[in-house]
Amino acid sequence: MEKISWKISGEMVLSCNCDLFCPCVASLGNAQPTYGYCQAWAAIKIHEGFAGDEELDGLNVAFMLDIPGRMSEGNWTAALYMDERANAAAVEYMTSILKGEQGGPPTVLGILVGNVVGVKQVPISMVKDGKEWQVKIPKIIDGTVVPVGGKDSEEDVVLSNTKYWIGPDVHVSQSKENHFRDYGRNWDFTGQSAEYVKVEWDCKK
Repeated sequence: MEKISWKISGEMVLSCNCDLFCPCVASLGNAQPTYGYCQAWAAIKIHEGFAGDEELDGLNVAFMLDIPGRMSEGNWTAALYMDERANAAAVEYMTSILKGEQGGPPTVLGILVGNVVGVKQVPISMVKDGKEWQVKIPKIIDGTVVPVGGKDSEEDVVLSNTKYWIGPDVHVSQSKENHFRDYGRNWDFTGQSAEYVKVEWDCKK
């Protein structure tokens, strides 16, 4: 599709199969994942945003990643999930953005993802209760993620000033009850690594 102007401000929650904490973040995907491969889902709560002439305020999007080895080696498999409230144009634009076709931070997905197995429009719930995030897509994602406290238990452990593609400041987190089931995959990430990152993306960054 044609190039568009776009911008997204929001929050992302990501859950993966690595032991706490995922070595892929600070190493920018060059470290070996805990079990030699990476399985993950992520969800973005868009507070403010636009793509082309479509407003994205208040929408949620999510994706699945299945990575056979080091992240930097590519050959990723992905699936995309679009908010059921989004209109057809917004879905088309957001799909193109998350496929890495529209510039900005998701460009990395366009480079490393070799196969997108599907795009679904579904109900996506992202609820923050205190510091706890609850993410649900009926019959697909049912996950709870909480940040890890530091020496001061009121403050999260944060990796700051990273070159991580999602955002520079990564809150180290852990999954509580956490399951992903779709496209022949049945993953249980309970007790495993997770992260929370503020998202400030646009087509120029």
